Amino acid sequence: MAKLARVRCINKTDRMNPHERIESAGGEYSNGSQCKQSVVQTIRDIESGEWEFYVEEDRLMAGVVVAEHNGRKYIKTTADGVQPDNLLSLAECP
Repeated sequence: MAKLARVRCINKTDRMNPHERIESAGGEYSNGSQCKQSVVQTIRDIESGEWEFYVEEDRLMAGVVVAEHNGRKYIKTTADGVQPDNLLSLAECP
């Protein structure tokens, strides 16, 4: 069974393309400890099946998945269409 982590914040790049905007994601593990890591590591963790990440807003949960656009992998939530809007709307990580 995969371990769970809730994404509560992100850091953005200066790029305007939504598929390249997220640089890192932060939040907390299911045991309450804090985490922050690069999107590259988050993609590895999701693809390995070891971790599941999610976003929760107003008691609604959306899983974070790996998607690909023009040959570039990025993360988005299952609730999003093509663009990672749920993640992009999160606050900036400290």
